[in-house]
Amino acid sequence: MAMVGLFWIAEGDVYVGAKPSGLAPGVRLTPEGVVALGDRQSGLWPWDDVRALTVNDVPVKSLRRQAGALLEMALAAASWPDEAPTMTVSIETVDKDAELTAYAAVAWYSQEEYDLSLTLLSHLAAGEATLRATLAAMAQWGRAQEDGSPRAAEREGLLREWIEVSRLP
Repeated sequence: MAMVGLFWIAEGDVYVGAKPSGLAPGVRLTPEGVVALGDRQSGLWPWDDVRALTVNDVPVKSLRRQAGALLEMALAAASWPDEAPTMTVSIETVDKDAELTAYAAVAWYSQEEYDLSLTLLSHLAAGEATLRATLAAMAQWGRAQEDGSPRAAEREGLLREWIEVSRLP
């Protein structure tokens, strides 16, 4: 399992936010579409129907967050995942829009990873090149990853690589 940007990649599965456990809410990206997981949300939105896919309420690193990061992490560790930060995954479709909840995989994301992740999501929703090839590249990387999440520079590089894959004809 590894986190790259807003994505959690585990055993070939790609999630927006943390991989849900039990009845916890989550969002999975599959070759068929966007899947809502959890106790209070369900559904499948086929990629052909998805017009836009964005993530809001994302904890993005700021100077204030950096100053209080250790305290926040210590407090969150005592209650994780019950008090883990959540994100809103917004799906715009031809017929009806939806908002799903997913837990953030980390206490905060860098602005660069957040921006690159949104770019990748917009390419997937637009059907640029082949979203299946992009998801396959992400899943293949996840299956081969054994050492957990890479460092920030490598995560950003992977996001850029996947964005390029999504642009290929």
